[in-house]
Amino acid sequence: MQLYGHPLSGHSHRARLFLALLGQPVELIDLDLAARAHKAPEFLALNPFGQLPVLVDGETVVCDSNAILVYLSKKLGRTDWLPESPAAAAAVQRWLSVAAGDIAFGPATARLKTVFNAPVDADAAIARAHLVLGRMNDALAANQWIAADHPTIADVALYSYTARAPEGFVDLASYANVRQWLARVEALPGFVPFQQTPVGLAA
Repeated sequence: MQLYGHPLSGHSHRARLFLALLGQPVELIDLDLAARAHKAPEFLALNPFGQLPVLVDGETVVCDSNAILVYLSKKLGRTDWLPESPAAAAAVQRWLSVAAGDIAFGPATARLKTVFNAPVDADAAIARAHLVLGRMNDALAANQWIAADHPTIADVALYSYTARAPEGFVDLASYANVRQWLARVEALPGFVPFQQTPVGLAA
């Protein structure tokens, strides 16, 4: 397997983290975003959207970080990470949607401003980040994991940008349940950290 990504991309880390938690060997291929390698013809042949990450498994090409989590769970038969029952699968999917929505447009977008100097509305992103963090904090009040009584790909999908939210001036101090959950994810066997950047509250 090959994983195309970038060390400062939370979406890329999401896929890399899950591969590590599974103990799945993979060749990591870091793209030079500054040189717009993700928009080069050879990469667009893999993913016409020009986005990271991309997983190449033989003849199979999987784009989108959440799709990669689903693919790996299914391919490797890991029903612990992606349950088969309708209710349990739906619970995981709900949080995958949060990762693709409120997390992407909240803490991930706020961090885009500080790490990549992207032209985004940082104030709106920070407000959205606190809204979703509050909901996560509530969900974790009586549960150690976000979608089940054990870790699932929902936890993996939410982790990276939540952990680095302070880089986008999103303070995690008020979210004790979230901070304890982050520590539980980081204690999982095989965990690999998301590269830190000294910006925002982390400066």
